[in-house]
Amino acid sequence: MKDKIAAYIEQKIPEFHKRRLESLTGLDLDKVLMRKNPYLFKAKNINSAGGLVKAILDAHLSSQEETIFGAFLENVAIYACSITQGGIKSGIEGIDLEFTQNEARYIVSIKSGPNWGNSSQIKKMQDNFKKAKIVLRQNGTIKNVIAVNGCCYGRDNSPDKGDYFKYCGENFWTLVSGDSHLYLDLIEPLGHKARQRNDEFDVEYGKANTRFTKSFIEKYCVDDGSINWDKIVRLNSAAKKLDKEKIL
Repeated sequence: MKDKIAAYIEQKIPEFHKRRLESLTGLDLDKVLMRKNPYLFKAKNINSAGGLVKAILDAHLSSQEETIFGAFLENVAIYACSITQGGIKSGIEGIDLEFTQNEARYIVSIKSGPNWGNSSQIKKMQDNFKKAKIVLRQNGTIKNVIAVNGCCYGRDNSPDKGDYFKYCGENFWTLVSGDSHLYLDLIEPLGHKARQRNDEFDVEYGKANTRFTKSFIEKYCVDDGSINWDKIVRLNSAAKKLDKEKIL
């Protein structure tokens, strides 16, 4: 199993790097500025165009990478479960994985880490679990349905949440694969050609940084080189959507 999962990861990891690059090369300065908190950047006392552009790029990339890599790890978990326990990608809303173990049907909502949602998002997940149980029990052969919030990393020392279980890190990967060592085995293949991929990414990051800094200076700096924060805040937070020409 270890070799199959390693081969799967090495085959699929280029897609993660490709999507990571696309999230950078397709960026638009104004659109990124409209999504980020200008007050936070001002509070951090960022006073240069280059410093602000780097902060914006890094904040954007951090959130994008979490999302992209989370989807990648979800697919790894589904694959691992498919080859060890006949798991399948679920077609039920809000459920990512289904498999049978010890005559119980497991339904799993997969998240990257343990601190993934607020109370309303957790409530939504619980509602999805309830609906999924009703759907599955309509099939007379399925009686015992166990709901699981599976987290690809981290830990939770109180997994029993009442109407579902929360398994993180080692416990999650053991549940879906039956292998208590898998959570460690994942590390090595994830680094497949990582240096080459990251060198490519660094080149594109440099281009984006230069492109954004040039555009930012032209649009959002005054003649003495200082940042015109009013223009940024108006673009980001004005009550009415304004014509760019009126803002710039």
